[in-house]
Amino acid sequence: MEWSFLVYFSTIVLPILIFIFYTRKPHQNRLPPGPTGWPLFGNIFQLGTSPHKTIAGLKHEYGPIVLLKMGSVKTMVILSADIADDFFKNHDLSFIDRRIFDANRSKNYYKGSLALAPYGVYWRVMRRICTVEMFVNKRINETASVRRKCVDNMLLWIEKEANSKEGMKNGIQVALYIFLASFNMIGNLVMSRDLVDPESKEGSDFFNIMKRMMALGGSPNISDLFPWLRWLDLQGLRRKMDRDLGKALDITTKFMKERIEEHKSGEQKRKDFLDVLLEFEGSKNEPAKLSELEINIFILEMFLAGSETSSTSIEWALTELLRNPETMIKSGE
Repeated sequence: MEWSFLVYFSTIVLPILIFIFYTRKPHQNRLPPGPTGWPLFGNIFQLGTSPHKTIAGLKHEYGPIVLLKMGSVKTMVILSADIADDFFKNHDLSFIDRRIFDANRSKNYYKGSLALAPYGVYWRVMRRICTVEMFVNKRINETASVRRKCVDNMLLWIEKEANSKEGMKNGIQVALYIFLASFNMIGNLVMSRDLVDPESKEGSDFFNIMKRMMALGGSPNISDLFPWLRWLDLQGLRRKMDRDLGKALDITTKFMKERIEEHKSGEQKRKDFLDVLLEFEGSKNEPAKLSELEINIFILEMFLAGSETSSTSIEWALTELLRNPETMIKSGE
């Protein structure tokens, strides 16, 4: 069945699509120069094994602004610092939005994401909240003792596993413990509490979900090169992201509902970032309240960004230290 579909597609449908693409009238817009690409595939196969070097070399032939076609998607490349400076200073609003990949469209994730949301009222509101309520010295300094506690707990977890029979036999899952410690640091900043521990099934499940989501988000996707194939989801990446993002949102929803119940019961705790999001009331031309989905996605994004970056950097440092301790110590890393 699959082979018959491929034969049908390559002998009948593919030639028709190529004919349609290359017999359309050219756009009247003035476009930058660039190398002629392959039919349908554009310049994908011309970039070689070192795309960054290939693209940099195009400046000598086509100038500081080059147009490439990645599949059916036009991509403009700026190869001059001066022109890039002009773009982002004088034309920033025209180029401020990020391109949304198909995996990030799952459950409208990009609409609630500070990193991916289109420039507008919502993005400005969330940026202001972060600037005023989170990324300030006072808030960061208040969490110094919490961060120290999380690191101490991580070291105890590692020591405990190192002394266990299973740890001696299979090694230590350093990445897991770093992730859980980072997760708890963010949990204390956002929700004023530790959220997981190594023996927590929910913590392990969340760890695995996050790993899969980050892998799915970074996987090359045919749907991003050929948007007209998006509805087919040929690699199944969108379906997998729907599944994992749904599970992650279920976990963050549980945390949010627990906080709402605490408010109803009158339990008094120090105000944290979750309270800020729940109590937000917009002024003129701003949303009156943040929706449950927006809050959940925003909180999830903080855990994704904070846990992934810290885990990657610390795990790299520990790995390098184990491989070559003398070099790491001498270099001061």
